[in-house]
Amino acid sequence: MKMVRSVLLGAALLCAPVGAAALRDNPVGKVLQLISDLQTKVIKEGEDAQKVYAEFSEWCEDRSRSLTFEIKTGKGQVEELKAAIAQDASTIGALGAKVEKLAGDLSVDDADLKAATGIRAKESTDFAAEEKELVEVVGTLQRAIGILERELRKGGASMAQLKNAGTLTQALAVLVQGSMLSTADSSRLASLVQSSSDDEDAPPGAPAAAAYKGQSGSIVEVLSDLLEKAEDQLEGARKKETQDLHAFEMLKQSLTDEIKFGDKEMKASQQNIAAAAEKKAGAEGDLGVTSKDLESDTTALGDMHRECMTKAEDFEAETKSRAEELNALAAAKTALKENTGGADDLSYGLNQVSFVQTGITSRSGLRQYEAARFMRDLARKHQSTQLAQLAARMTSAIRAGSHSGDDVFGKIKGLITDMIEKLETEAEADATKKAFCDKELAETNQKKDEKTTEIEKMSTQID
Repeated sequence: MKMVRSVLLGAALLCAPVGAAALRDNPVGKVLQLISDLQTKVIKEGEDAQKVYAEFSEWCEDRSRSLTFEIKTGKGQVEELKAAIAQDASTIGALGAKVEKLAGDLSVDDADLKAATGIRAKESTDFAAEEKELVEVVGTLQRAIGILERELRKGGASMAQLKNAGTLTQALAVLVQGSMLSTADSSRLASLVQSSSDDEDAPPGAPAAAAYKGQSGSIVEVLSDLLEKAEDQLEGARKKETQDLHAFEMLKQSLTDEIKFGDKEMKASQQNIAAAAEKKAGAEGDLGVTSKDLESDTTALGDMHRECMTKAEDFEAETKSRAEELNALAAAKTALKENTGGADDLSYGLNQVSFVQTGITSRSGLRQYEAARFMRDLARKHQSTQLAQLAARMTSAIRAGSHSGDDVFGKIKGLITDMIEKLETEAEADATKKAFCDKELAETNQKKDEKTTEIEKMSTQID
């Protein structure tokens, strides 16, 4: 704010009217020299501005190409990352469904193996009991047949009793009484004969299976038939057990292999899911960074475009204004030469000051014009809107005063004075606001310190 006020005061001093002493010696020549110097200055400024603008324009083109390439690349990367994320998500979904199906299949296989193992265990137990029983029956029959064959060869009272027996049960009782057969073997044989009788389909009127003809060989034949049946039954049971065991082993091997490969496939699928999830997370992170960079580049390109357009418009306006200035200076110089003839080689006294102080061709007019240019240059240098507006008003005042003959110096000083007063008012308002903020901040800090002290006291009392 102080800098702006200093600039305005300098401009006011620059606009002060020229005294008569400055114009005493050949004032027309000095005015022409001032115009020439000003023309040279304007041309030099134009050349410098052209060089700066050319460099800036080249920078705009290079930066635009770079940002455009980065944006194009960023868009391609965003699309690739989105496609990769979608692919990973699809892979995760497919593998998840596969894992779920494998889990169901493994559960079924485990249940089947458990059930088959239970059935096999029961079959094995049943076979062991059946085999034991059949082995005992075969042994009993073999012993009974051997005893009977021996007694039949010997003859005697026991043989007579056997021939008189009407049933197999009675014959077995004779053998028990003669201590030729144990009671347990007799009971087992009787049960076997009864079971065989129940299993056979006898024709109507046929005698019971337990009855036999009282001849010497008939009981042996009956027991031999039973022995053959028992041996066939034992062989069939053993064959069936072998087949059942083989079928179980095959089923067990199949289920075990399915479970083994199912577990392996499930672990591989779970690992692939983890890898896809990690890859997807990385792609999502890269997408966030790339999208942010893309947005930043797009914003930078837009800002740069606006900045370059603004600079181009400013350069065009300055070039046009500079051309107008040069035309005005050339016209003023030509007019001054035509109207004064050879006056630029003469000297003038105080009574001739009024001539050289009128119009833009006067030294004071040039000073006014130079003050306006000074203000416009300052506005451009400090990027100040207020100074630019002031420069425009000063130029308007100079042009209006040159035609109407009004006091241009007074108007310019008034404009500068008004600007200074406005800035001082804004500065006072800012100072008042700052003082209020400082006061509120100090009170807040004081209250915070008091509350902190109170909390520390309460904490000490609690401890």
